[in-house]
Amino acid sequence: MPANAKTISDDELFYGHKACAGCGGSLAVRAALKVLGPNAVCALPAGCMSAVGFNFPQLCFANNAMITPFAATASVLSGIAAGLEAQGKSPAEYPVVGFAGDGGTADIGLQALSGAIDRNDDILYICYDNEAYMNTGIQKSSLTPFGASTTTTPAGRNVHGCATQKKNLFEIVAAHDIPYAATASIGYLPDYLAKVEKAASIRGTKFIQVIAPCPTGWGTAVDATVDIAKEMVDCGLWPLLEYEGSAVSGQPAGRLTVSRCPRQFSSVEHYVRSQGRFKALTDEEVAGVQQFRDNLWQRLEARL
Repeated sequence: MPANAKTISDDELFYGHKACAGCGGSLAVRAALKVLGPNAVCALPAGCMSAVGFNFPQLCFANNAMITPFAATASVLSGIAAGLEAQGKSPAEYPVVGFAGDGGTADIGLQALSGAIDRNDDILYICYDNEAYMNTGIQKSSLTPFGASTTTTPAGRNVHGCATQKKNLFEIVAAHDIPYAATASIGYLPDYLAKVEKAASIRGTKFIQVIAPCPTGWGTAVDATVDIAKEMVDCGLWPLLEYEGSAVSGQPAGRLTVSRCPRQFSSVEHYVRSQGRFKALTDEEVAGVQQFRDNLWQRLEARL
């Protein structure tokens, strides 16, 4: 049966952690493990979830989990998968999953991820995207959006936060013709659960990039995390997508689909103005963010 609020397991496999109140990353990990089950073997690099989940003498994972070198999440996942295969353990019964932040994925971990996809190792890689290096003090990553103030892209008189656009990691991964890739948001939890479940049923390398707001780094209330994650989708700045590679879809160039297409976008300005990290943006710069949204969807429509 599809995983949803009624069918999902009551077992908690990630609990007692020390994450900040309202942490989106912890919600992404908790929900995914409920789908994957107690036999899932996890690997996490240095980052928020390893920092809050491995506090000696407490381990907040009820299943097997380990910390990897920062750049090596996908490589360690490949090694775990090979070890389980050598023991005769089925990847369907013992899924191998990695949870890494945006910096550990799109920046320092991209080479290892690309290699795993090239080998088509039977692993699931989940990037909980909070749009900065939050664990080490809110530094810019290549997934930090334009205008976001971080400690390395502070909002000043001349430059109002991050001067670059968010890297399109999903398209980079899909360009490998990966068997399965998806974007998700903890604001639309049933969609995220369904994609984790679907990924677990596909053999080969799978990748999910899930938006997971950080109240500390985003400058939002701790009880607004899910609403902000939902609004990012509704205003069009985060399309919910799926890519099925040629080996899965049977199509030479793979298949790209939109999981949720808003009939009418909500206000980009409201989304931006509700977060402290964007407080320095001018009206003209906010209009530029909206234009970025429009261009993004025009490019998507041309590909569908």
